[in-house]
Amino acid sequence: MLASGTIVVVAGLYLGGLFLLAWFTDHRAAQGSRRFIGSSISYTLSLAIYCTSWTFFGAVGSAARSGLEYLTIYIGPTLALMAWWYLLRKLIRISKAQRITSIADFVSARYGKSASLSALITVIAVVVVTPYIALQLKAVAAAYNAVSDHTMPGLTQLGETSLSGDTGLWVAICMGTFVILFGTRNLGADERHPGVVAAIALESMVKLFSLGAIAIFALYGLNDGIADLFHHAAQAPSLQRLYVFGEGFEPRWIATTFLSAAAMICLPRQFQVAVVENSDERHLATASWVFPLYLLLFSLFVIPIAIAGVTRLPEGMNPDLYVLTLPMAYNQDYLVLLAFIGGLSAGTSMVIMASIALSIMISNHLVTPLLLRLPYFTPPGSGDFSRTLLLVRRFSIVAILTLGYVYYRTITSADPLASIGLVSFAGVAQFLPALLGGVFWRGATKSGATTGLLVGFAVWIYALLLPNFAIPGSPLFELVRSGPWGLTFLKPDALFGLGGWDSLVHGLFWSLSFNIAAYVGVSLLTTQSPIEQLQSAIFVDIFERGAENVDNALQRSAHADDLLRLTQSILGHERAHRIFRDYARSQGRKDDLPVPDPALIAYVERQLASSVGAASARTLVSRIVMGETITVEAVISILDETKQAIRYSRELERKSHELEETAEKLRRANEQLRQLDMMKDDFLSQVSHELRTPMTSIRSFAEILANAQDIENPQTKRFLGIIQQESERLTRLLDEILDLNRVENDQVDWPLSAADAAQIARQAMAAMAGLAKSHNAQLIDALGDAALPVRVEADRLQQVFINLISNAIRHNDSAAPAIWVEGGTASDGMTVEIRVRDNGPGIPPEDRDLLFGKFSRGWSGRRKHHGSSGLGLAISHGIIQRLGGSLKLEDSGDRGAVFVVRLPAAGATGSEARLARAAGT
Repeated sequence: MLASGTIVVVAGLYLGGLFLLAWFTDHRAAQGSRRFIGSSISYTLSLAIYCTSWTFFGAVGSAARSGLEYLTIYIGPTLALMAWWYLLRKLIRISKAQRITSIADFVSARYGKSASLSALITVIAVVVVTPYIALQLKAVAAAYNAVSDHTMPGLTQLGETSLSGDTGLWVAICMGTFVILFGTRNLGADERHPGVVAAIALESMVKLFSLGAIAIFALYGLNDGIADLFHHAAQAPSLQRLYVFGEGFEPRWIATTFLSAAAMICLPRQFQVAVVENSDERHLATASWVFPLYLLLFSLFVIPIAIAGVTRLPEGMNPDLYVLTLPMAYNQDYLVLLAFIGGLSAGTSMVIMASIALSIMISNHLVTPLLLRLPYFTPPGSGDFSRTLLLVRRFSIVAILTLGYVYYRTITSADPLASIGLVSFAGVAQFLPALLGGVFWRGATKSGATTGLLVGFAVWIYALLLPNFAIPGSPLFELVRSGPWGLTFLKPDALFGLGGWDSLVHGLFWSLSFNIAAYVGVSLLTTQSPIEQLQSAIFVDIFERGAENVDNALQRSAHADDLLRLTQSILGHERAHRIFRDYARSQGRKDDLPVPDPALIAYVERQLASSVGAASARTLVSRIVMGETITVEAVISILDETKQAIRYSRELERKSHELEETAEKLRRANEQLRQLDMMKDDFLSQVSHELRTPMTSIRSFAEILANAQDIENPQTKRFLGIIQQESERLTRLLDEILDLNRVENDQVDWPLSAADAAQIARQAMAAMAGLAKSHNAQLIDALGDAALPVRVEADRLQQVFINLISNAIRHNDSAAPAIWVEGGTASDGMTVEIRVRDNGPGIPPEDRDLLFGKFSRGWSGRRKHHGSSGLGLAISHGIIQRLGGSLKLEDSGDRGAVFVVRLPAAGATGSEARLARAAGT
């Protein structure tokens, strides 16, 4: 085993390194360097404060005891992050606008900046989080005892340990000292703590690395890989639960998954890092997939450690300490030390941020309202409140850790770490109805939120917390066993006769049911005050409403000197001077004292809220301002001018936009129909002419031949050749009409086979070489050397290329006509592209929309007649569509036209082919 001195020195150096990192990070942030500090990765890693000693040690123990149930503590946060766009983004936006300092501040600000509600939430948070802090002390103390050389590797029996010899006491003292130095160096609670976030991000990486190292040791140090590990697991009957779900697992899984998701938002420390410490709400997009990936790795590392612990360690070992005892059993001192540092990181990061969050809540919502009633702090500018607040927060940290240690010493339950954590999760879940209802339901009232919290918290204490203190033989033990006054239907674990449930599911169900029922019922029966109505409109419609409209509704007046003295007393002289100077500059004033309009008063209140909370800031400002804070008429005006106006305006804009689009489509359709009708007449006339011309020639020469005396006459042979050419021309015309009809009516069934599109294009070029020579046109092969594999009907594809090249040659009237045939694979790798480009005059804009229409000749009457029917492009377009591709005019101008054929590459899936076709349309 490791010596105690070694453990203490290494742990001290590690914590000291964290403190130096925090100091250096704060120093760099003050200089404006935030490249990594304010990055999305740093923010995401800070969210991993969720992985405390429970998830580091307790997840392995939970897997060994209950099998796959341990996954729920990772599934819940993943689900919560999936809703970042709808919930977390809204919470962050509101918090930045309102200068929110904590979850208590957030809820109280929503319900009229109520001081009583924020105090209630603070008390609940302290009571609920205390068991969680005790869990960290229990885990770290047990870990230290396990790796030191003076205690057996198991949990300390508190009843047999003296106070001075209790490891948990010294852990609490060290953590308290560290947190005081670490987290109370500045007053602005909403000012982000870059040093704290950086240290937590580093600890998150240490936790993952430590757990991963133990998992690799279990896989390859004790076994020959994954297959060997699970081979041993299959031989252990106790590990069969890793492969199957236990009977009646559904309620427990639903409950623990829900609690884990709620904890990501409702735990004070998680709210602090996820909402208050967020510097850019766009970081949530990265966190929504990186953090679940982090949890996935964590959950994967748990399995090999749990299996190796069960199969390799003696029976009776505490599963919660497998992370430590597994390498200890094989004398892997470095791994033992690494595991201890990982557990220390998990516990320390939680205690640091939880203590900071709770100390802010205690100072702002419990102590500050009391201090503001004292004469010393009543007049504006009297006292030095900033130093007082820092002192209060430091004493609060001591009080929080003391409560955690008392719980740690007095708890009699031998429940594993996971059970203790879930009790705390069920407690903070009581914040969820008031929190979610506050940002999505405008009708929720302060009375409803207060009643719901009180009722839900009382049921949580009765059904989940009290049984942990039930000492056999005590009155509390009798109450838990038989119910109050012998009323068994009121037993904490079987309320109203619903016994036989899992204790966690039972307590969560009743506490949240009473909470939600009271919250909704009382909200429906009570009315909001004017300030509640205003705040509800701000919170629910944060994305639609600007702060300026709200500030203008608060009709207040005050003297600038009084506002400045008040701000100096809370925030200090330097910061107050900077705030007023910057605001005066924004008003265009040259002195440092701005005009005290309502907007300035609201701005000062938000600045004060960043240090003392919204409720206390409102109390402070209301003492020096004159006039009514807000009237019912102002609220109604805001509601009418914003919510209703926005709703009706958007509806009218949407309908107006739809009508405009419909009218424009109808105009375009009507114009196209008119053009199509004209082109149809032109087409029919042209077809009639095309048919009549060869027939006239055939008939004339037929008459001549009929009167000829000698069929061997050269002139007779020439006439016969003309008859043959004109007959072929007539046949081609009729074939084109028939081909177009079959393609349009889906009457073709072409067998598709693998082919090289580049080779087919070259064959088409060879076929058109004679035509190019007769027109003095240069035909350029720019297809490249690479093959372009497709699945097509080769003859039909060649027909398309011949048509495109023929058109490019015939209609090119430049001095040096040139046609380029280019090919390649698109950047997506799913599409083959063949381009036919020329340097001719291009296609006029008015002809492009109907270029592939069957009644369009493509270039109308602007080009000289080339004996074409005008059906070639329509047929080619239909062929390519039948082959699963697209044909379009990509570009056209004075320098020529570019036609592009896109086909799915051979091997592309059906969905990829559809995407490729859609991309070309």
